[in-house]
Amino acid sequence: MPQHNDFILTLSCPDRTGIVYRVSGLLFELNGNILDAQQFGDEQTGRFFLRVHFDLPPGMDGETLRERFAPLAQEYGMQWEIHDARRRARLLIMVSKQGHCLNDLLFRTHSGQLRADVAAIVSNHPDFEPLARSYGIAFHHLPVTPENKAQQEQRLLELVQAERIDLVVLARYMQILSENLCRQLQGRAINIHHSFLPSFKGARPYHQAHTRGVKIIGATAHYVTPDLDEGPIIEQDIERVDHTFEAQDLVQVGSDVESLVLARAVRSHVEHRILLNGNRTVVFR
Repeated sequence: MPQHNDFILTLSCPDRTGIVYRVSGLLFELNGNILDAQQFGDEQTGRFFLRVHFDLPPGMDGETLRERFAPLAQEYGMQWEIHDARRRARLLIMVSKQGHCLNDLLFRTHSGQLRADVAAIVSNHPDFEPLARSYGIAFHHLPVTPENKAQQEQRLLELVQAERIDLVVLARYMQILSENLCRQLQGRAINIHHSFLPSFKGARPYHQAHTRGVKIIGATAHYVTPDLDEGPIIEQDIERVDHTFEAQDLVQVGSDVESLVLARAVRSHVEHRILLNGNRTVVFR
């Protein structure tokens, strides 16, 4: 079997003629073979977005590839990244007392449905330590109070660095991150929340929604920013409900939608399918 030596290039730049021609031409010079390519030109912002999955002959490493690509990127004013497509992303999952999203991600990574490894689980409660232990994953109990919040966030950042974390996943972690932590994790932290915001804030949102007779249950996954629950949206979905649903039924439907939406967002990130377009995202399928 031939050894795979494939990479993923993502880029965005001011839109102009010749971008795809020049990129594919460089890959041709390197004896590369394009496996998949997707592009999008945003007429409103005048920016061009491209994701190319390609393989190269054995012996071509990522550092050499980046050196060859850098002059072209500079010429076109590109924001760009080249990733080793074989490398599995390392995740740190944060959770509080609702474990549906955590459990779903653990199953997907363990079963191979999601190409990533969960390196650590962090929680402000001890409830899911047995679950983490059953998967052989380190569990870090970091209870948060107003007095120790800064200290615990620093411990989190130390974990991210020590474990070489690629993505922090807030899987129903019910603590507001500080502005400093949000900036430290910019572009590598994803949050999930129900779609009732801002109408039903605070505790028991599904019960509030039941009282108001909502007809749609939904969830949103987005990148974490200092603006609470307003980061660039990655993925959303909904399920319809009706008058026969009790409050607990809404909770169950909501849990299923949240788990699915978060898993899709994490998959898109670890497969390098997301490019930022101002406050929005371009998500290649």
